[in-house]
Amino acid sequence: MKSHLNALLITISAVITFLGSALTADPFDDPHLNIIPRTKDEVSRILKVTEPPTDFSKPSQFEASSAGAATVRVRRNADAFSQSSRNLRFEDQLTFKVGNGLFRKLWVSSPASTLVSDGLGPLFNARSCQRCHIKDGRGHPPELNEQNVTSMLLRVSIPDNNADMSMEIEGYLASLPEPTYGLQLQDFSIQGHPAEYKLAVQYEEEVIALSEGEMASLRHPTYQATNLGYGPMHPEAMFSPRVAPQMIGLGLLEAVPAADIMALADPTDSDGDGISGRANIVWSVEYDQPMLGRFGLKAGSPSVREQSAAAFSGDIGISSTLFPKGAGECTNEQVDCQNALHGDQGGQGTEIDDKGLDLVTFYSRNLAVPARRDVGDPDVLHGKKVFYTTGCTACHQPKFVTHRLKDRPAQSFQLIWPYSDMLLHDLGEGLADNRPEARATGREWRTAPLWGIGLTKQVSGHSYFLHDGRARSLLEAVLWHGGEAEDQRNAVIDMPKADRDALIRFLESL
Repeated sequence: MKSHLNALLITISAVITFLGSALTADPFDDPHLNIIPRTKDEVSRILKVTEPPTDFSKPSQFEASSAGAATVRVRRNADAFSQSSRNLRFEDQLTFKVGNGLFRKLWVSSPASTLVSDGLGPLFNARSCQRCHIKDGRGHPPELNEQNVTSMLLRVSIPDNNADMSMEIEGYLASLPEPTYGLQLQDFSIQGHPAEYKLAVQYEEEVIALSEGEMASLRHPTYQATNLGYGPMHPEAMFSPRVAPQMIGLGLLEAVPAADIMALADPTDSDGDGISGRANIVWSVEYDQPMLGRFGLKAGSPSVREQSAAAFSGDIGISSTLFPKGAGECTNEQVDCQNALHGDQGGQGTEIDDKGLDLVTFYSRNLAVPARRDVGDPDVLHGKKVFYTTGCTACHQPKFVTHRLKDRPAQSFQLIWPYSDMLLHDLGEGLADNRPEARATGREWRTAPLWGIGLTKQVSGHSYFLHDGRARSLLEAVLWHGGEAEDQRNAVIDMPKADRDALIRFLESL
């Protein structure tokens, strides 16, 4: 970690301009991206195609293709999120399918007769990636009387009051793993080891009066870590409940120029619109340098590969070259867990090797975004106008053009419509988890991409939204917005019912 990076971080957003990715390199892009710089003509074309619409009587050009040439037709079953990018090369289809096999593979504890599948745990949240990202879609909180939830977890940490990160990343909010339980609570374990906890959640309803006599109800969750398997928690423990997010379009989000994202940041609200998005700059384990955070509910991970490796370690207890601990999330206080037999013992190397990690990464990068539905429907177009005029696009940035890439043709130079700026926004006390992550405060969350959100029930069998699934509908999700989005929330409450219904209809078409 070099001290001069602090000065670089402070000045980068001031000197970089929108579409600054025409430069040969941006210090916050993934160094593995083999970028072809944009020409002046391309910059001009991009500016034109990403302009906001002025005519809401018809769809915008290319609007139905949410992921550009990578967009796929909508399947009418639960496999809608499990397709490969439409423009994936024929020779890459096998790589995608093998990666899918590893994504779905059930890991087993050591020792096992199949060496490539052992190493589970000893503590874990799921036995496979697919067990959390069911059908590559969204997880959910516990249902009534549901005992085992494999698509929701609790992150945990304690404040690091003695840390000085000022010479590494400006504005970094330092924290430490909880001394006994680490950074994540695991509710499953292999034989002979106690699990760390069981998640309990209770809800209290709040009725919200909307215009024209309509009513809505929000459920306020209270979470509790019960049945602690390794003793009491640190008194300053901070918890953050998380449901697994949908997996589509990740490679395209990774290919958006960092400069284009950071140009949207307005941390001091200099334009006075009440929106002050901030970039989460995180330390990359893979590259040993600061990078723009893009993935995770607080944008705490810089790349699909690093996010995948972290999930293998924290969720399944599988080691990789990025996170090489065979014991996964086990802490030094959990002596039996540390001393257990792991899949990387006996000269086998890590429990998943680089080739396997790369295959899962390739699969995750190339899960396709389904096409929009009903883009020309009058109610959808009316809802689109409401979405824009209410100011929702201040955070839910509709479209970007990705880098031109030499070795990732499926993600190269695509006009995409994720409806996210990938920045951090203060969403108010109601949604606060009060747990920082890198530069994200306890009230900030990354703007969630909205593409595919209307297919949630079809894919996942439920309509639960937000970071912990508390919202039972898209309307409830909107009504939970506070902080920077307080004005937009109030506008939705007060607008005519026909406008509100059209807004939800538009969101369902995404």
